[in-house]
Amino acid sequence: MSFRNRSFRTRVLAFAAPLSLLALGACATPFRADVARFQAMPPPQGQTFVVQASDPRNQGGLEFSQYANLVSQRLVAQGYQPAQTARGASFVVMLDYGVDNGNEKVVTSPGFGGGYGGFGGGYGRFGGGYGGFGYGGFRRPFYYGWNDPFLFGGYPEVNSYTYYTSYLDMTISRTADGQRLFEGKAKARSRDDSLTRLVPNLVEALFTGFPGRSGEEVRITVPPPEKAG
Repeated sequence: MSFRNRSFRTRVLAFAAPLSLLALGACATPFRADVARFQAMPPPQGQTFVVQASDPRNQGGLEFSQYANLVSQRLVAQGYQPAQTARGASFVVMLDYGVDNGNEKVVTSPGFGGGYGGFGGGYGRFGGGYGGFGYGGFRRPFYYGWNDPFLFGGYPEVNSYTYYTSYLDMTISRTADGQRLFEGKAKARSRDDSLTRLVPNLVEALFTGFPGRSGEEVRITVPPPEKAG
């Protein structure tokens, strides 16, 4: 195998190794969401609540029921209690969620420095080509491939990927007079559009530090689930 081929193989392996580590680490990437909350929640004293869908088409659906149960669990942990009927509840919690159709993101990153050009633009920096080494000032028009941008990645690398923006909106109103007590929104970007993964994370982010400081927007990081075993 020639030195050029060995160099190419070394470069490919060196490039592939970090990518493989990124692929392995992607499964354990924390979930980050931007959370904004406005609230005038009373201290929990056993008040009751019901969770309803903002979109009537979701009300009574199995998927919505799963997310509503997550919200109910968080409210119970705060000291509130689920009501048997909406008419007898102290609060009405309205829940909405969704994800967009995706957006393309183009990322440009530098190459690998033009091969040995990173050490000075090929052998030319050691004396302007072979002429610099005392060969009578003879300068060759190229450096035998050392500055080949296709070999050593001298050109910028352009990649694109799709990202999705998801959201969770939640409001809490007092049943007796309709007074709004809480307005909260969590939104996040992700590489997938799976609501069954996104919504539970958004719920977790929205209830981190609940009810929060009114008017404050914070970035919440939800750690990845621990691996079984």
